[in-house]
Amino acid sequence: MIALISTPAKRTERVFLVGLEFKSRSTWEVQDSLDELSELASTAGGVVVGTGTQKLEVPVSATFIGTGKANEFARECKEQNVDTVIFDDELSPAQSRNLEVVFDCKVLDRTSLILDIFAQRARTREGKLQIELAQLQHLLPRLTRYWGHLSRQKGGIGMRGDGETQLETDRRRVQDRILKIGRELEIVRRQRLTQRQGRQRNLWPLASIVGYTNAGKSTLLNTLTGSTVLAEDKLFATLDPTTRRLRLPTNQNVLLSDTVGFIRKLPHGLVEAFKATLEEVVQAELLLHVVDLSHPLVEEQILAVNTVLDELGAAGKPTLMVFNKIDKFESRELLRQYLERFPNSIGVSAKTGEGRPEFLAELGAQLRPVREFVELSIPHERAAVIARLHAVAQVLERDYEGATARFKARIPPHLHEEFAAFIKAKLNGVGTKKPKVARQKKAPASRP
Repeated sequence: MIALISTPAKRTERVFLVGLEFKSRSTWEVQDSLDELSELASTAGGVVVGTGTQKLEVPVSATFIGTGKANEFARECKEQNVDTVIFDDELSPAQSRNLEVVFDCKVLDRTSLILDIFAQRARTREGKLQIELAQLQHLLPRLTRYWGHLSRQKGGIGMRGDGETQLETDRRRVQDRILKIGRELEIVRRQRLTQRQGRQRNLWPLASIVGYTNAGKSTLLNTLTGSTVLAEDKLFATLDPTTRRLRLPTNQNVLLSDTVGFIRKLPHGLVEAFKATLEEVVQAELLLHVVDLSHPLVEEQILAVNTVLDELGAAGKPTLMVFNKIDKFESRELLRQYLERFPNSIGVSAKTGEGRPEFLAELGAQLRPVREFVELSIPHERAAVIARLHAVAQVLERDYEGATARFKARIPPHLHEEFAAFIKAKLNGVGTKKPKVARQKKAPASRP
């Protein structure tokens, strides 16, 4: 069988990039896409030694680009000792096979490159299963190119068992493996559902962090929660999802879920394979769309993320636009323009922490859960009850003076019975005041 989960190459591969300028594309768009493809190639461990483009109405069915251009690029690749040629669009199995004959080296498309990066970054068993599934689904129609040199084995009457080609055998093995991984990922989905139901018992709202790859999602999660999720200035630095609890200044618990970054031309098979992970996006009460405001293609990145969200079925979900990396701007005019254009937005710097208080206030306002706003009176000696109240409720005011401690808090409806003995009144206000603590009166000093 062909190895599916790749490992970092011992030797740096020399890479040549090829882009096709369709009639609907501009030269600028093609160059931007090739620049991103170059970043992807570097992330995968390659070094780009050249690029080539061609302008066509539609791709050539046999070789994607014209035969003349393919031969021209092949000569250049030979002079540059190129190991791998990467096309910026997805190639059909026949096109890949024909191009490898022309270039006499390995030919990949954008989808294969992204899958390779994901394979390198997968750390958890779940992530590895999802990547393997996507790779197998991508590989299945392309097996012919790997086994084209094999001839049919014995066949005929009385020898049907040995009459299979190696290609047919491998196809069956790949299909069996796809079914097995699908069953294992279904178990993962059920486990995630159980975890989600456990969170819902506490009525902790879930905010899912989404955005273009390398927009600063993991850095934002680390800054807000104090976690140590890997955050590097690379595409797809973080692959495996992470969920952390965030306690807002209003004493409200919120769950933040960091997801895999999105990208233009994200392979459909990859989205399908990661649905077990990306279900968190669909189930979230609020999406935090992190945008790298310093990127020159910020508009295209916003559009790409919205396209993937639409594919996931999360379009139209309440979203807070988080314009990140505002520390890179000396003038805030651009930030002001985007904040006016997107009313439900905030500007932050995940790296420096600038804008963090405003962001937390906005997050708390948008995730305010439906809870009972009540006044409670709890004896000081019932310390366990007081601790429990702080753990599961949103305490807005507290006063420890007198014989009992008095609180104004929002509690989940299903915990009403647990605190019923201490509830003195139900309040109608929204309770947005900051927590207020009354100082304990000092005991009079004893006289000698």
